[in-house]
Amino acid sequence: MMERMVLAAKRPYLEMRSRILHGLRLFFVSRGFLEVQTPVRTPAPAPERHIDPVESEGWFLNTSPELYMKRLLAAGYLRIFQMGPVFRKGERGSRHHPEFTLLEWYRAGDDYTALKDDCRELLRFLCRELGRYPEFTFRGTPLRVDGPWPDVTVRHAFLRYAGWDPVEEDDPDRFDLDLVEKVEPRLGFPTPLFLSDYPRREAALARIKPSDPTVAERFELYWAGIELANGFSELTDRREQEERFLETLRQRREAGLATPPLPRRFLESLDHLDQAAGIALGVDRLVMILSDAPDLDQVVAFPPEHEP
Repeated sequence: MMERMVLAAKRPYLEMRSRILHGLRLFFVSRGFLEVQTPVRTPAPAPERHIDPVESEGWFLNTSPELYMKRLLAAGYLRIFQMGPVFRKGERGSRHHPEFTLLEWYRAGDDYTALKDDCRELLRFLCRELGRYPEFTFRGTPLRVDGPWPDVTVRHAFLRYAGWDPVEEDDPDRFDLDLVEKVEPRLGFPTPLFLSDYPRREAALARIKPSDPTVAERFELYWAGIELANGFSELTDRREQEERFLETLRQRREAGLATPPLPRRFLESLDHLDQAAGIALGVDRLVMILSDAPDLDQVVAFPPEHEP
């Protein structure tokens, strides 16, 4: 009886979720993107310092479809998108689930500036479709999508809110802590905000900015203090990408973390990939904001069980 009541109370949020999923597909298909479907499991996920993959019979559940999708770009696809489940070990909280829905899209021949344009058009389109344009309320705070969206550098945001420059000072642990506690809560009010040009050490798969080699062409999209998306100009140099992966695996090994094998087929595909850009957007978080839900549990029918 209790579960029945809980599920019934979620209906408005799940109805909004359905409308958003429909709107996302409509947006991309109408703009010439091809929807693709790639495997849920992989023998070799992209090595990342803070993301732990879930093992599955000797393989791994995807933390992202990124590597498969970039192999499609290398095979000649120009604009592609995908929505589906991804898995990350140990992530559980009001804004994190170990299984969640990710939307990723990629553009051959473009850089991260094109992705920012996509984000503006996408959120404005969705808000119009959902009756949230130009303004609505999330947890008592007015939000809007019209007008200009701020675009600030990581350096500027940290100097303003944390009092130090993470581009000049190499302190990854302090960076992670201050980003979550001091910087993120200030971003994206009332309009979404782009936090751009991350220190090069924070760019596992992003291209280094030609005009400023201390940073990478990477941004994150924030709204109401919540990170919605992570996008960047793709690193397409096979040798540099392999060196970065090996360094990440070394760091994970020293920290006592799992070290999956190198994704060799992805690395080989980079020989055929020129300029490209890609982005991942958390669908559950977007639904949470647009439906004014208190947490992620409300916008999925069956959230993962709380850890004991």
